[in-house]
Amino acid sequence: MPERFDWRSPRAAEELMRLSQEQFASEFLRRNPAYREDYHNTQHGIMFDTLSYQDRMRALARRWGLSFPARTG
Repeated sequence: MPERFDWRSPRAAEELMRLSQEQFASEFLRRNPAYREDYHNTQHGIMFDTLSYQDRMRALARRWGLSFPARTG
């Protein structure tokens, strides 16, 4: 069984220190359950609502204070 990665380990801290601000923010959001749910709901809304992809993604970015494009997928 592979060793579980501990994000609090010194190795993880070193890796995080090497990230740019954008990369760090992306990692934070990727691991944030509230953001993941909001992103999922945004994608669902894009498929089943009348608002455009751009409008939905701009709204997601505003809610989370993003100043760079929200990643897809």
